[in-house]
Amino acid sequence: MNYGDIYWVDFGSSSMGHEYIGRRPALIIQSNQQLKISNLITVMPLTSQTDNCQSDDILIKKDNQNLLHKDSVIKVHHIESFDKSRFIGKTGEVDAPTIEKIKQYLKIHFGL
Repeated sequence: MNYGDIYWVDFGSSSMGHEYIGRRPALIIQSNQQLKISNLITVMPLTSQTDNCQSDDILIKKDNQNLLHKDSVIKVHHIESFDKSRFIGKTGEVDAPTIEKIKQYLKIHFGL
């Protein structure tokens, strides 16, 4: 597992409000250094519902690097952390320009 990897994650079977549920792809946004010392992994979920893109969300086109089945949206406002046991398998990884967009968004999100 590495920063920028896309994994299938079990988000659980119940939610409140706008929380995601079920199995879905998610982007790991936790640093590789923190991944080595924590059993919790921080992610942003992806959705294939590209027509529901918010202003800060990041659209990614399916390709041979991310191995997504459809063009998808990284839902940047929905940052969550899960135990490693919820991670089902790696799908692929995002490209360098997408990583830069994520980094820029995280600066805004956390006021850095």
